[in-house]
Amino acid sequence: MSRVSRPKGTGPRVVELFAGVGGFRLGMEPHGFRTVWANQWEPSTRKQHAFDCYVARFGESPSHVNEDLERVMDAAEAGRVEIPDHDVLVGGFPCQDYSVARTLNQALGLEGRKGVLWWQIHRLVTMKRPPFLFLENVDRLLKSPAGQRGRDFAVMLVTLANLGYEVEWRVVNAADYGFPQKRRRVYIVARLAGPEPRDAQEVLHRGTLGRALPVVDTQLGQLFESFVIDGDPAEVSESFGARRGESPFRNAGYMSHRRVWTVDLAPTWDGPRTTLGDILEPIEDVPEDYLVPDTQLGSWRYLKGAKREQRIHKGSGTPYEYVEGAIPFPDPVDGPSRTILTAEGGPTPSRFKHLVATGDGRYRRLTPRELERLNGFPDDWTDTGMPEGRRAFMMGNALVVGIVERIAAELAREIGDPA
Repeated sequence: MSRVSRPKGTGPRVVELFAGVGGFRLGMEPHGFRTVWANQWEPSTRKQHAFDCYVARFGESPSHVNEDLERVMDAAEAGRVEIPDHDVLVGGFPCQDYSVARTLNQALGLEGRKGVLWWQIHRLVTMKRPPFLFLENVDRLLKSPAGQRGRDFAVMLVTLANLGYEVEWRVVNAADYGFPQKRRRVYIVARLAGPEPRDAQEVLHRGTLGRALPVVDTQLGQLFESFVIDGDPAEVSESFGARRGESPFRNAGYMSHRRVWTVDLAPTWDGPRTTLGDILEPIEDVPEDYLVPDTQLGSWRYLKGAKREQRIHKGSGTPYEYVEGAIPFPDPVDGPSRTILTAEGGPTPSRFKHLVATGDGRYRRLTPRELERLNGFPDDWTDTGMPEGRRAFMMGNALVVGIVERIAAELAREIGDPA
């Protein structure tokens, strides 16, 4: 069991990056974790709704920082800002392009201001060397970019290996473990590695993630894909996956001392299951403007229906056939919901927004409170003055709190209380 240096009887210290509206903190605090510093910054908006929500729920504090993380790290490295020592660094960092130039300090994302955020995590890990990292991302991280499948995750792994960490990962669909939403995310737990790799079979089935999110035991002993990620990040960026048709990373894996073991594992769960219907509010509590007017039903049906249409490409003027399959109309309520997306809010007809039937034959959108419930947040958590559309956006960006809580429970046991 790993141990960390802190006073006896105090919980593990957490630094939270990309804190959003506090999903990681909500999932970890019940297991004794103490957030000692948090950063949340959204560069694309003037109004910092997520940070305002975080402060409203956890209180104003000098340790709650609303500033561009790159500037914060510049100041920390120059000695103008102190980021506390911590036992676990957590964050649901944005998916981005990890393309690397010839030296690490030239690492650049190809697009957008969020393209270099992994390197800000890297800077903080280099500076503070926390014993554990607990991260979350969209599952496409394992297979991006399209032209070099798996390269981005390989760059991430090799940078962590260079800093002395070993890594577990699992792609998790929250609905597989009884939660009311089909939300697939990759969860990553890294720890400072010992002198030799641990037994890969044991880690993948009985490690932190395996204990928190059990898998089918009959898969023990099956063939793993095993390979070595070698070279500096720039070399990995240029060569990894360049001639592969698909990513070598399966839905579960372990990396230690640059060797990777990876395999597809199936979840197992015999506990309670919550459905979309279980979290719906009574119709009398739903505001009238969430009901779909009859005049809009045709647009909703068209957008959610199957299509095979001749269209013209706007850029080239070339005709092409557009094809897409149908999605449920209305959404069934006897199982978990589809994934919440950031564009869930607002009354405009949409292919991807949820629509449920009412008892009297009408249709309605989901309320912000219902979206919060699908992610496991307390009712009205985001009711802090932000517009309804932004509340929906926050839930489209959020994680499932219950998954974090299960992993946090196992992390707490692994870290332990100092003697």
